[in-house]
Amino acid sequence: MDYTYPSVYFAYFFFLIVAIGALYFFVKSYRDGYWGDEGEEIKYRIFEEEELGGENGRK
Repeated sequence: MDYTYPSVYFAYFFFLIVAIGALYFFVKSYRDGYWGDEGEEIKYRIFEEEELGGENGRK
C-alpha cells in the first residue's frame, strides 16, 4: 500500500487549518484595533494606572 497520498493530504489539511487560524486571529485583532494608530493605547493606560497606585488612581 502506498502511504504517500494520505500523508500529503494530511499535510495540506494541516497547513490549511493553520492558515485559517492565522487569518482568523489577524482579522480579529485588526477589528479590535491592535493594528491602528492607537494599538498600544491600553499599554500606556495600564502603566499610568500603576504609577498612580492601582486601579483608577486609587491608593
